[in-house]
Amino acid sequence: MTQNLKQNKTNAIAFYKMAYVGQPRKAIELYVGDEYIQHNPLVGDGKEPFITYFERMSNEYPDKSIEFVRVIAEGDLVALHTHQIWPDNEQYVTMDFFRFDDGGKIVEHWDAMQQIPKESANGNTMY
Repeated sequence: MTQNLKQNKTNAIAFYKMAYVGQPRKAIELYVGDEYIQHNPLVGDGKEPFITYFERMSNEYPDKSIEFVRVIAEGDLVALHTHQIWPDNEQYVTMDFFRFDDGGKIVEHWDAMQQIPKESANGNTMY
């Protein structure tokens, strides 16, 4: 089956946003396939550890925000480039990668996160 890149991009954003704002169980139900392989070392493998992690994040940091800066899709992968703002104005740039199955469901996730420094040697933003 050919991947629907536009739909996968839309679903990756919806999944991430829903989990980020405190509805990880609903995000899993709507957007994740039979398996969920997690590569972030802070989150357990599978659906329930993902739900537990994001429920805790929502409870501990209810005022965090996220902006989706770029979305790129190729083959069965979608990449999200985001700008996150956490309490005390701690800002992060993240790169999340999702693999989709042939049915258009997310089945695997990788990410990288870096705190945005107060000063930059080049004056360019990280996003």
